[in-house]
Amino acid sequence: MRGRRVVFWRHGQTSWNLENRFQGSTDIPLTDAGIAQAQRAARLLAALRPDAVIASDLQRAAATAAELSAVTGLEVVHDPGLRETYAGTWQGLTNQEIQALHAEEYRAWKLGEPVRRGGGELGTEVADRAVPVVLDAVKKLPDRGTLVVVSHGGTIRMAIGRMLGLDSSNWEALGGLSNCCWSVLGEGARGWRLQEHNAGTLPEPVIGDDT
Repeated sequence: MRGRRVVFWRHGQTSWNLENRFQGSTDIPLTDAGIAQAQRAARLLAALRPDAVIASDLQRAAATAAELSAVTGLEVVHDPGLRETYAGTWQGLTNQEIQALHAEEYRAWKLGEPVRRGGGELGTEVADRAVPVVLDAVKKLPDRGTLVVVSHGGTIRMAIGRMLGLDSSNWEALGGLSNCCWSVLGEGARGWRLQEHNAGTLPEPVIGDDT
């Protein structure tokens, strides 16, 4: 038993989060508040003494990861496999606009059916590209080592669901992450276990693509 740990950390706030606008793979920067969130969370996560940091190459995740790099000295490895779900015509629309323009597609998605939102990726396809990136980084950790994965709400949900062995129809059972909050998977004798979820703040509304 190697007892390794994976910390999935969602990026800080963006203007599209505030507007309840679907970001997907659109490259949106952090707000000033998002940068402050990342700085605060980085100080807390540094106390876990991470051994490695990997991140989506979209700027909202990369900028969040950079704050952890600044306090730990760890180099961030960026990988497009950790990007948020590509959602085609949904990207840039508000939640209300999506429900009005794509009502049936939205309903099916909320019911857990496999849906190519806006003609984009299936959730299982996101997991197919993200989880191998995570597991490859895990293999390089020392015993009881810690990996921080800086990514996006939807991608994190799907990666956790896959790593826990949950059926994709049940991934929605995992609540979303608030900006700059994190979830922790620990390695046990029978696989990965969810040790913490949406940690980092008192309960607050989750605003993001996976809500």
